[in-house]
Amino acid sequence: MSIANSDITDRSYSLQSASQPRRMGKKSTGNPTHWITYALLIGGAIAMLVPFVSMIASSLKTDPEIQQVPPTILPRTIQWHNYPDALGQDKMDLGQTLPNTVVITFFCVLGQVISSSLVGFGFARFRFRGRNALFLIMLSTMMLPAQVTMIPLFVLFRRLGWIDTFLPLIVPSWLAGPFFVFMFRQFFAAIPEELMEAARIDGAGTLRIFWQIMMPLCGPVIAITAIYTFMNTWNDFLNPLIYLNSPENRTLALALASFNGQYGVSHVNQLMAASFVTMIPCLLLFAAAQRYFVENIAMTGGKS
Repeated sequence: MSIANSDITDRSYSLQSASQPRRMGKKSTGNPTHWITYALLIGGAIAMLVPFVSMIASSLKTDPEIQQVPPTILPRTIQWHNYPDALGQDKMDLGQTLPNTVVITFFCVLGQVISSSLVGFGFARFRFRGRNALFLIMLSTMMLPAQVTMIPLFVLFRRLGWIDTFLPLIVPSWLAGPFFVFMFRQFFAAIPEELMEAARIDGAGTLRIFWQIMMPLCGPVIAITAIYTFMNTWNDFLNPLIYLNSPENRTLALALASFNGQYGVSHVNQLMAASFVTMIPCLLLFAAAQRYFVENIAMTGGKS
């Protein structure tokens, strides 16, 4: 019996050793499909980076050098003064527009995370009649274009006396966005019910379960909600254009559009400098939190 077992072991070892070079050879040659995929991804990345690199290079050139034909890739002499010239009080007025944008963005992100998580928790964990119908109605509001609700919202905010204040830009974020509610609902529904039952046995109430148990677990969803809300609010141009009239209430997007209208033709280098400075917070935020995009896709596609 031992002789038979040793024979079988020897045969299996010989089969593994015989197949090992083939597997190594297959890895060394590589799959042509992978090379094609990598080539397409690298080509797409280069195509996306060309305008960005061109903007940075133009922000360090002089206007005659920008208009030169054929164009040059790198500036002959770096013009660092383009940045302070563009961000001065007579153009971008960074000292006034930056705090306005930061205040609006901060409260929008905070309100969107709190309200969307509460509504998503309710749809995922509360059992009541008509829950699925209300959830579908809420999701159906995503199909309404912003142009349809623009005039009714303006009339409403005007009657409330909120025109030329930050309230029309901040308050809607505290009423929960359907897309973010959907993400929170999918995440909360995937958490085992036994976890909440154990907390209730220990004497925890619903709000304590939500705040101390559920919220610490949904870090990826919170990060995604904060990133999307930050980018949408930071780069928003239409809503501040509609509701903000005073120059002291302008945001960065309004100041950049005004800069483009007044000096865009004669000061292209300074316009590129101002555009790059406006993009920096979004670039840093995305680079720091890009891994949450993948985690969110994996988590929200689970339990419905």
